[in-house]
Amino acid sequence: MNGPGQAETRSTCPYCGVGCGVLLRPDGQGGLEVRGDPDHPANRGRLCSKGTSLGETVGLDNRLLAPRVDGADTDWDSALDLVASRFRGVVDAHGPDAVAFYVSGQLLTEDYYVANKLMKGFIGSANIDTNSRLCMASTVAGHKRAFGTDTVPGTYDDLEEADLIVLVGSNLAWCHPVLYQRILSARQARGSKLVVIDPRRTASCDGADMHLALAPGSDVALFNQLLVSLAEGGAIDQDYLAHVDGFDAALEAARADTPEMTGLAPEQIEAFCDLWRGTERVVTVFSQGVNQSTSGSDKVNSILNCHLATGRIGRPGMGPFSVTGQPNAMGGREVGGLANMLACHLDLENGAHRAAVREFWSAPTLPEAAGLKAVDMFRAVADKRIKALWIIHTNPAVTMPDADAVRAAIAGCDFVVVSDITAETDTARLADVLLPATAWAEKNGTVTNSDRTISRQRAVLPAPGQARPDWDILAEAGRRMGWNAAFDYANPAEIFREYAALSGIAGRFGRDFDISGLADTDDAGYGALAPTRWPVAGARQGGRFFADGRFYHPDGRGRMLPVRWAPPAAKTAPRYPFRLNTGRIRDQWHTMTRTARSPRLSAHLAEPFLELHPADAAELGIGPVDLVRVTSREGSAVLRARITDAVRRKEVFAPMHWTGETAPAARIDAVVA
Repeated sequence: MNGPGQAETRSTCPYCGVGCGVLLRPDGQGGLEVRGDPDHPANRGRLCSKGTSLGETVGLDNRLLAPRVDGADTDWDSALDLVASRFRGVVDAHGPDAVAFYVSGQLLTEDYYVANKLMKGFIGSANIDTNSRLCMASTVAGHKRAFGTDTVPGTYDDLEEADLIVLVGSNLAWCHPVLYQRILSARQARGSKLVVIDPRRTASCDGADMHLALAPGSDVALFNQLLVSLAEGGAIDQDYLAHVDGFDAALEAARADTPEMTGLAPEQIEAFCDLWRGTERVVTVFSQGVNQSTSGSDKVNSILNCHLATGRIGRPGMGPFSVTGQPNAMGGREVGGLANMLACHLDLENGAHRAAVREFWSAPTLPEAAGLKAVDMFRAVADKRIKALWIIHTNPAVTMPDADAVRAAIAGCDFVVVSDITAETDTARLADVLLPATAWAEKNGTVTNSDRTISRQRAVLPAPGQARPDWDILAEAGRRMGWNAAFDYANPAEIFREYAALSGIAGRFGRDFDISGLADTDDAGYGALAPTRWPVAGARQGGRFFADGRFYHPDGRGRMLPVRWAPPAAKTAPRYPFRLNTGRIRDQWHTMTRTARSPRLSAHLAEPFLELHPADAAELGIGPVDLVRVTSREGSAVLRARITDAVRRKEVFAPMHWTGETAPAARIDAVVA
């Protein structure tokens, strides 16, 4: 039965890293009724415009329904035999590092786990990386440098228990709207303060007490000023610093930076520092404006330094908080989906960790060094070091920096496989083999959100045509490459149990990620699994990290890092006098494969645009809604002028969503280095 008489199914939204719970009911006509799950801890029934419109985005229009080889439909046996033989042939002829997987935060954890196991444990290369590299790798590095592991210390509840919330490089109102709604509700209930640090005035500033429009890339200089203010204002927690190394060096480096580097007035910096210093319950939320930078990890550590120096971490309403952009960016990090990591927060370059994982998997080999990270991977494709490439649920021909060069590299690769739900993406059109995968609402598995909560995604619609789950496609490829026992999975619950058991080994190594308490979950328990925050192991159950001063470096201590401001790597010049910022808009998502299907979402900011300051527009003779060509050393794009004082002079902003499928002349990543 479909429609009103059918029970709702609990699942998770497939968009950002908030991980909102949704209640789904098929409408009997191929669509879905969708509402927020009032019992999910992430959203408590709230949904943003994209989540509310999910029911408009399902359906079979433009779906890939059968495997294709060289543009012609075929059967699964033929397609997977070809994939397995070509990958094995390249490995035999050129070695394991001549192949690569480029995967996505859209994958479920079980899919990610199988992909990582296949590449690292059995093919024998670490050349698996993810589009989450572009948004979260800086945070991973910053966390590991400070804490010894990639741990998010706090929970979403901290946003409602804080007296001060600072948003850094995050337009939370548009990119993580439900969290912003939670903050606004807390402000109304308890009078908490909100500060936004962003070169551009965004929707998040509408509810803020203070907006610091700092110079692009100067976050380190600002937080170094804050660290100096904390030291001079007597806000350092000496008892907590007994557990942390590096304070003196970090403070010395901070004192070497000057306020002028930020582009802010001295009184603005003073007001911010006074507010932060004088408010014990402070949460600093940061996102892509911090991460997507040549000095992203230093920006992260400049923020972490201030929380470590004051002991404002791991307690209610206190701590640094990285919010992720994709629904399973965290799950990908947990399973080792980055080229420099092993599963369960184990270290690829640690011999004991490698030996333990190899034994657990009964793997023939494990690489001893990090593989190629995203940008380097596509450079290796371009220069023919990578001869076989498998891209899964991502669109790098549009989303990578210097996208035209990436497009050319993929087009020139000897053998390209793309797994996706549609053949109509810029990347899919370059594939030798297309494999039809199940989409959200058709597949089962888990995802992890930004506060470490594991939630189920559940299927409520049938798989169309010959579409198969990604874990099943990858496992079948592994079996056809000769590793039958290692990839003989019956369902995602079996994969989850294996993954949870492996995390117990990580726990015995003293790592943070341990969900071994779920390793005995049977199929029915997996089916009914409620949202659960890790760790889940004996006495270690959810909660926060680091309030006790216990960290994951070998000596158990935390680290403050000496970091200094560095200017953006991309330089302005007389021929290129403007600095470009990019980002998301409220109602679109990534490259619009899903959101563009919704008329309601497409009505908001319906075409690609360029924001520029009125004085710059007047100087250039540009009027409202004029078409303008934006040119860099890498490429160009044609965009509609949107004249606004929300941007600073000599700075422009463009959204990143449009592609060769939707606006061929407006691909902004063709302009980005």
